[in-house]
Amino acid sequence: MTMKLSTTLQHVNIISYSVNAKIVKEFYEYLKGIGTSENYQDQNLKQVAGFARFLGGGKTFYDIKSKEEIVSFLNTKIKDVSVDPNKNTIMFNYRHIP
Repeated sequence: MTMKLSTTLQHVNIISYSVNAKIVKEFYEYLKGIGTSENYQDQNLKQVAGFARFLGGGKTFYDIKSKEEIVSFLNTKIKDVSVDPNKNTIMFNYRHIP
């Protein structure tokens, strides 16, 4: 079942670290301000909020200093070969992240 934008925003409000929650809310306001669709906003907010949850309460987005910190989160999104034999869930090759 897919979540609506309103549900995703409720999840943003319960991000444990207030600095990251504020950044995600500012990102949402930016997405609204440039006229993106609600679906686009929803999908982006789900991923950014997921990254905030992955970081936990001890690290802000500002503390991210290496590619490996991001890659470790992205690796959690890769499904097992038995579930996704064609690797359709990998949307881009993140090895090219500078």
